[in-house]
Amino acid sequence: MIRIGQGYDSHRFEDGRRLVLGGVEFPGERGLKGHSDADVLVHAVIDALLGAAGLGDIGGHFPDTDPRFEGADSMALLKSVMEELETDGWKVGNIDATIICERPKIAPRKAEMIASLEAVLKCPVSIKGKTNEKMDDIGAGLGIAAMCAALIER
Repeated sequence: MIRIGQGYDSHRFEDGRRLVLGGVEFPGERGLKGHSDADVLVHAVIDALLGAAGLGDIGGHFPDTDPRFEGADSMALLKSVMEELETDGWKVGNIDATIICERPKIAPRKAEMIASLEAVLKCPVSIKGKTNEKMDDIGAGLGIAAMCAALIER
């Protein structure tokens, strides 16, 4: 059986926080506001995987009202989701993700993000960086969004 899921996440920038995308820190860049480390890419991947497996969404598994997840490492959350999928008999076939932001530039760090995610997911990962051509809040540089498609198989 093959199933497909999609995920989306967005966060506004916030001073005093570190920026983490795909488990990779971007020193010198403004971080994102969120209950956890606000890694929008990993959050979109988690939602895509959970959706494909019919297991709900990230908010149901790791609610922002639960103090256990305050400042949480999103890669640790992803590992937890992978354990749940594997226990249920699922294997991830591939991940295709897009990060939408005016900055930082994604291309220089893309290989690191791919390696970080592939180490946990054990499948091919594709990441694309796009701008929003100065349109809306993302285009105005107020935050970052990410989208993801995930294929899982049993």
